[in-house]
Amino acid sequence: MKSFACGDIIPGCGATFGAADDDGILVQTRRHAVEAHGAAEPGTDSDPRVRPHIHDV
Repeated sequence: MKSFACGDIIPGCGATFGAADDDGILVQTRRHAVEAHGAAEPGTDSDPRVRPHIHDV
């Protein structure tokens, strides 16, 4: 199981995500970037910032 806390890269954001693998986390964070942080569309732009902060649970 993997986890990611958005607050690790966006101070003040309390969203957290869990999934079986990194790809599952990335699917969720791409959607979250659009819905919560105003990204133009779900893309892979944030992946390089997110990946180093995905942890094993």
